[in-house]
Amino acid sequence: MRTGPIILLVATVAFVSWIAPGLSAHKEERSVMAPAPASSEPSSEAETRREAWLTGGTVLERQGDGHFYADAEVDSRQTHFLVDTGATIVALTGVDARAIGLTWEDADLVPIGRGASGTVYGVPARLERIRLDGFEARNVDAAIIPEGLDVSLLGQSFLAQLRGVRIDGDRMVLGGNI
Repeated sequence: MRTGPIILLVATVAFVSWIAPGLSAHKEERSVMAPAPASSEPSSEAETRREAWLTGGTVLERQGDGHFYADAEVDSRQTHFLVDTGATIVALTGVDARAIGLTWEDADLVPIGRGASGTVYGVPARLERIRLDGFEARNVDAAIIPEGLDVSLLGQSFLAQLRGVRIDGDRMVLGGNI
């Protein structure tokens, strides 16, 4: 009777079941903006994080101002974003645009949309690459907003390329197989 492969399979499943929570915590340190929960008991938060890790997604914690933020690499430069599901495109502050090497003249400014305070002026741009954890989008439509924008916005021109965006309480899950 050959039992070697069956025992190996059972041992592998047991090992993966034992190590997966540890791997999930390791993934959180790299991709999540908040510390792992102190409790080792299963919770909705732990389940959301584990699901996101297993499906290749990213979990963002709601911040004190009620928004979700992510750090992404834009054309090889780290950029801090407010995740804005209502923004049509990615919008870069003037400071962030300069940091990644984009330049413009005042004459390049055109009306690009309407905001709460009226017409928004900016410079249309196309970003070669945005990378957030394991997901990369290329040739992403964007706009440079030289004045009036405090933080860059990660809008639908990037988010629509993910497999999904879901809010679960105070956590937002980006991408993955959701």
